[in-house]
Amino acid sequence: MSIAASRIPTGYEGSQLRLLNELEPVVEENLVRHLNVAKAWMPHDYVPWSRGRDFAFLGGEDWQPEDSPLDAVAQTAMVVNLLTEDNLPSYHREIATRFSRDGAWGTWVGQWTAEEGRHGVALRDYLVVTRGVDPVRLEELRMMHMTAGYDSGDKTALQAVAYVSFQELATRVSHRNTGKASGCPLAEQLLQRVALDENLHMVFYRNIMAAALDIDPDLAMAAIRDEVVNFQMPGMGMPDYTRNSVIIAKAGIYDLRLHHDSVIQPVLKFWRIFERTDFGPAGEQAREDLARFLVGLDAQACRFVEQRDRLRARQVARAS
Repeated sequence: MSIAASRIPTGYEGSQLRLLNELEPVVEENLVRHLNVAKAWMPHDYVPWSRGRDFAFLGGEDWQPEDSPLDAVAQTAMVVNLLTEDNLPSYHREIATRFSRDGAWGTWVGQWTAEEGRHGVALRDYLVVTRGVDPVRLEELRMMHMTAGYDSGDKTALQAVAYVSFQELATRVSHRNTGKASGCPLAEQLLQRVALDENLHMVFYRNIMAAALDIDPDLAMAAIRDEVVNFQMPGMGMPDYTRNSVIIAKAGIYDLRLHHDSVIQPVLKFWRIFERTDFGPAGEQAREDLARFLVGLDAQACRFVEQRDRLRARQVARAS
């Protein structure tokens, strides 16, 4: 495919600008790869439209809690996942202003945004048609969350690539486990389909970061260290996020153990972070910082799982 020369965003220091330019062929190669393996899907195919009925505005009945086929945990996880997807305009701005809107970078930004756009459409249609959650409250939350938007701060383009390498995989894990926890075969099928997209997006960003490590190991290693140590899910700013994240963690949908074992470690292993011999002093320091952080994260994850297991044991004992 023919892709015009990229107009790299202004405002970057020399090393960042140079790296963006050097990564352009890698972006094009991985864009072509992505387009060859990604399969188009239709959001409407995953929605049980025959189960829909009018709300009071059109002469039907408004939502009642007993309408939902989902338990409280599944409702919470589905809403968190949907609101995260809803903030797509902010995410598009984040990567478009850092990567470029032209050339291979720009083509990828557009492709990624279009694919991500299906997720919110499908999840919202499913929840509204099945009356899985209160649609009025869902709309109120959407308005609050999107009005606040998402701002990752002053990340460089390389830090942004490092971040999404982990974040896309984290989202995949969250979607898949939410589907399993839903108790609804249709919801599970839909969320598996969404998770497939997230996995392909992770592979794209992971491959770009792997190339960056070969081009400038120290700069890339510092970016990886920064994003692992400071990692936050993009939904952090949504209403009641802390309370909802605790509910989700206690249910085993997404917790520190999964974050450490199923998100951080697989990506670091792919990049051979602790096997590489090409780091200079700055890269070595960043790797040491990362290693220390991971030890602490693993300890936190162990404590959380132990506390959760004790709580579950007490609940079983009380119920018996």
